[in-house]
Amino acid sequence: MGLLNDAKKAVALIRKARRARSAHLAVRRVQGDRGPFEQGRFRVAVYFADSDVNMYQMRQWYRPLQELSEHWPVVVMARNAMGAKALMEDDALPVAFVPEVKHVEAFLRRQDIRVVLYVNQNTRNFQMFRYGERWHVFINHGESDKMYMTTNQYKAYDYALIAGQAARDRLSRTLWDFDLDQRTIEIGRPQADHYSGELPYAPDDRTVVLYAPTWEGDRPAAHYGSIVSHGEAIAEALLADPRYRLIFRPHPRSGVVDPAYGQARARIVAAIERANEADPAAQHVHDDGPELGWQLAASDVAIVDISAMVYDRLAAGKPLMIARPVDPEAEIDDAGYLSACEWLEADRAADVIAEVERVRADPETTQRLEKWTRHYFGDTTPGAPTARFHAAIEQLMATWEAWSEREQAPTR
Repeated sequence: MGLLNDAKKAVALIRKARRARSAHLAVRRVQGDRGPFEQGRFRVAVYFADSDVNMYQMRQWYRPLQELSEHWPVVVMARNAMGAKALMEDDALPVAFVPEVKHVEAFLRRQDIRVVLYVNQNTRNFQMFRYGERWHVFINHGESDKMYMTTNQYKAYDYALIAGQAARDRLSRTLWDFDLDQRTIEIGRPQADHYSGELPYAPDDRTVVLYAPTWEGDRPAAHYGSIVSHGEAIAEALLADPRYRLIFRPHPRSGVVDPAYGQARARIVAAIERANEADPAAQHVHDDGPELGWQLAASDVAIVDISAMVYDRLAAGKPLMIARPVDPEAEIDDAGYLSACEWLEADRAADVIAEVERVRADPETTQRLEKWTRHYFGDTTPGAPTARFHAAIEQLMATWEAWSEREQAPTR
C-alpha cells in the first residue's frame, strides 16, 4: 500500500509539473504578444502568488477593482504560472507575470506602484514586503469569524481594509499591541455593490435554496465543511420536493484533503442531474462558475458553513442558516454573529424544509439579521461600500504623498 501511494504521489507531481510548464509557456506567449506595459501606467497592484486553485479569492474582487481602475489603474502581479494563466484567461484586469524576484524588481522599476493589495496570506507575500516606499495593504477575500480572520499576520501589513465594527472587535480581542485605529480602515463589503452573473434558470414560484458548503479544512480547528455531515441529506430533501429549487455551490477545494468530501460532492451533483432529468422544470443548479453574486441575490434562503459565505450572505440581508460543524475541535467564535445565528444541526438536515420555512417566517429572526448586518458591514445602502473603498485608497494615496514629500524635503 505504501509503494502504491508513493507511486500515485509521484504521478501527481509529474502531472502538476507538466501543467505548470504548459501554463508557463502559455503565459509567456501572451506576454510576448502583448508587449511590455507602458512605463508608469499603474499606481495600484494586487499581489497574487497562488495557483489557479485559489482563483476564487481574486475573482470576487474583479468588479470593485475594475471600478477603482477608472481612477487608479490596477495591475495584478502574478507569481504562479497557473494562477497567471487563469487571470489572463479571465481578462478582468491587466496581469504582470513576475515568477522570480528579479522580475518583481524589474516591474517595480517601470511602474510607480504606491499601494499593494493582498487577498490572502500566502507565505510568498513576504517576498513583496521587502520593498518599501509603498503601502502593503491586506484586503482579504471575505469577511468571517474564522480563526483566519484574527491571525497575527495582520501585523505584517501597513494597513488592513476591514468590513466593519465586528472585524474591529474581533481583532481587538486577539491581537496584542496592534493599533487598530491607525492601521485599519472600515470599508464594508464592496462586492455587494457588484453582484454579477445571470440566472441559469427561469424564475417561477419555487422557493430557491442556496447550499454553499466550504471545504473540509486542513486541521481540526478548521473542520467547518458540511458536505459529508449535512450535504446529501439537504440535497435529497430539496430535490424531492417540487416546491423547491436547489443551487449547490461547493467550495472549489472540496476533497483536496479528504477524498470523502469530493465523493459526497460528486454524489450531490449526480443527484441534481437525475432530478433535472426527471423534472426539467425544476432547473436545479450545480454552480461551479467563477461569478459570485447572483446566487446571493436570487436565493430565498441560504445554507452555508462557517466561512466567508456567511458574511457574503449577511451583507445581502436575506435569510440564512449555518451548518453546525460536527467536529468538536472546530473553533467557533461565539462572540459575534455565530452567537445569534440560525444553526442547522446535522441531525436536522433531513428536515431542512421545515427549517427553511421557519427562518423565512419568523419576524424575530429577520430583526436579528438586520441588526447583525449593520454590525458587520455598516451602511449597506447600494453604493456606500464602494464609496468607502475608494475613499480608503484615496486616503492611502494622500498618506503616500505626504511621506514622499517628507523624504524629499531638504534636511537642515
